Amino acid sequence: MKKNTIILSFIILLFSCKNNSESNGKLNIVTTTTMITDLANNIGGNLVNVQGLMGSGVDPHLYKASEGDVTKLVNADIIFYNGLHLEGKLIEVFEKMESSNKTPIALAEEIDKNTLIGSEYFASNYDPHVWFNIEYFKQFAIKISKVLAEKDPKNAANYKENERLYLAKLDSLQEKIETIIDTLPKEKRILVTAHDAFNYFGKNYGFEVVGLQGLSTATEAGVQDVQKLAAFIIQRKVKAMFVESSVPKRTIEALQAAVNSKGHNVAIGGTLYSDALGDAGTVEGTYIGMFEHNVNTIINALK
Repeated sequence: MKKNTIILSFIILLFSCKNNSESNGKLNIVTTTTMITDLANNIGGNLVNVQGLMGSGVDPHLYKASEGDVTKLVNADIIFYNGLHLEGKLIEVFEKMESSNKTPIALAEEIDKNTLIGSEYFASNYDPHVWFNIEYFKQFAIKISKVLAEKDPKNAANYKENERLYLAKLDSLQEKIETIIDTLPKEKRILVTAHDAFNYFGKNYGFEVVGLQGLSTATEAGVQDVQKLAAFIIQRKVKAMFVESSVPKRTIEALQAAVNSKGHNVAIGGTLYSDALGDAGTVEGTYIGMFEHNVNTIINALK
């Protein structure tokens, strides 16, 4: 019997004998990605208990639920996840939960599908890396605030105020990074990374984004992919490319070796946070800090 089948059976068993619960009068919230965990903490503040399934450096494309995750999900009052099949291996778990008394909330469902970037790599047919559009992340914040207020109406005003404060921070973030990006000439805005997590970023800020592995890390890059991208880097005289914290760096190192062997020196410009934030307790461990780090790393390497 496959591990996932065991987990699904475990869910059914637990749901049959477990009711929604609160801890110390606070809502129990379970989140998937680190970006959503940080957001839920900002909106919920000290009025909620937030448990994230994924930590720093974890790839959500490949993440599988453990028995410990099942316990967290069962005890949750609210479950927030990205959706658009980002958490591909958790979809079966969420679908099983929908047949019980819990409905996990896919935050990306709030976004107008006509504005999303298409993708053949995901069952949703859309690129799921929507947090790299800050306007979309604002929609996530508004949705979380609304759900918390509905579930805990006595604290609705607090959630709304936390939402207001966080949206103001996101406004400031947008202004700051636009100022930084404006220092890089448009012809130098070519972003080469381990996989195509930055298409929404590229669309918003005028970068041509090229990922070695495509949109999903579930698909590994082959020799042909490396050679094709190496030729592109040489032709376009790309100065630097980037590794990602949640993707093994060996593919980028192989790409660098292929480029350098043809007489064009390309640097590894640094590490970007794509599918996960940095370590908890660090600046990069927050959505805002992650975004600033990425922009500064990209601009400094490509200038």
